Parts: sequence; structure tokens; C-alpha cells
Amino acid sequence: MTRLILQLAKNDFKKRYAGSSLGALWAFLQPIVTVVMYYLVFEVVGRGALRAGNDVPYVLYLTAGLGPWFYFSEALPQGTAACLEYAYLVKKVVFPIDILPVVKVLGASVIHCFFVLVLLVIALIFGYPPSPAWIQLPYYSFALCFLILGFSYCFSAVVVFFRDLSQIIGIALQIGMWATPILWDIAVLSPKWQTVFRLNPLTYIVNGYRGALYGNAWFFEEPALTAYFWTVSTLVFLFGIWTFQRLKPHFADVL
Repeated sequence: MTRLILQLAKNDFKKRYAGSSLGALWAFLQPIVTVVMYYLVFEVVGRGALRAGNDVPYVLYLTAGLGPWFYFSEALPQGTAACLEYAYLVKKVVFPIDILPVVKVLGASVIHCFFVLVLLVIALIFGYPPSPAWIQLPYYSFALCFLILGFSYCFSAVVVFFRDLSQIIGIALQIGMWATPILWDIAVLSPKWQTVFRLNPLTYIVNGYRGALYGNAWFFEEPALTAYFWTVSTLVFLFGIWTFQRLKPHFADVL
């Protein structure tokens, strides 16, 4: 089963970028160009107006926040479309369609792994030497992957019956980009609003990536936020699995 999942994820990645002469190169260049544009707008033109005395170089601060967000915004739509895209497999009685969301999320993980390496290089360039805290990056990547899988199981099942869900998710991602402290520092908010924005589980992930890269924070230093994130993520995952299993018997008829 593991070999089948990995093979399908590999084929999915190739299929998405095989239509271009430069292949997967565009997948790597797009997030880098996006980082450059945000840097120019918010740091050079905006002169760091959305920061709160943070002395971390803005390029590192920005990329550390955008890295997990790129993964989330890429993998979630892919996971949502899993059953629609692989409709020909869904109609096969013997095929284990439960693995399709996993295949799509793993396919999106390739670009994320590359971006994490870019983050480490940027940290080195700006004078942040290798730190034991860096070993937390796989932990936060796994945590983000787990959260995405929960949403993907739920959405991939519902979208079979409600195709407009894909458009709604696209709009929600645009809002989520600004509802997560990626381009701005959560410290600019009042304590009350900081508490509100920390209810967003992606805030835990983004701040976790930053703390790991800077080498100044560990996940166990904030046990309440860690417990909150895993509680929410587990509930989302269990609900996603339950929804998928309840709707799965009707997929073939609708598709």
C-alpha cells in the first residue's frame, strides 16, 4: 500500500508539471518570485509598517511564514480535487480510494521540501547558524500535513456532490492569507486580538517555523497552544475521515 501511495504521488507530481517545457522548474520559481514581490511591497515600499520592532531580517521573517502557507494553499485544493481528478479510479470497485487525498497531499509535499531547504539557506546567509531547534521543522511539516489531510478528506468527499466548494475554498484561502500572521507581525495587535488570531491553527504552524529557524523557541515551551493545535487538528482529521467514509459509497454513482 505504501509503495502504491508513493508511486501515485510521484506520478501526480509529474503529471502536473509535464505539460511545460521547463517542467517542475516553474513550481520552484513561483514561490520564490512571490517572496521577492512581497518583500519589495512590505519592506522596501512599506518600510516595515506591519512589524513590531522585530529585529529578524524581513526576508527570513517573510519566507518562514510563506513556506508553510504555500504548502497549505497548494495542497488543500489538490487534496479537495482528489476524487474528481481520479474519478476513473473511484469507479473501480477494487481500488482503495481512501488513499487518494494522501496521494495529492504527498504530491504537493515535494515543493514544500524544496522550500524548507531554501529557508535554511536564507537563515545561514543572514547569520543564523545551524541550531538544534531546526529539528523541529519536520515536526511542524508533519503537523501541517496532518491538518491538511483532515480538511482534504472532508472536502474531497463533499465536493463530489457540491462542485462549487472548490470556488469557496479559493475565496477562503484569500481571506486566510491575511487572517494568518504571515506578512504581518501578530505583536502589532492588542493582547485580546492576539488571542483571537491564535485560534487559527495555522498561526501555531507559522510561528513554529519561525521559532525553529531563528533557533530561539521550542514547541514544548507553549504547551497550551500545542495542545490546542493537536486537539483541533485531530478533530478535523476524525471528522474528515468520518465524512469520507459516509459519502464514499455514493461516489461512483455521482461521478
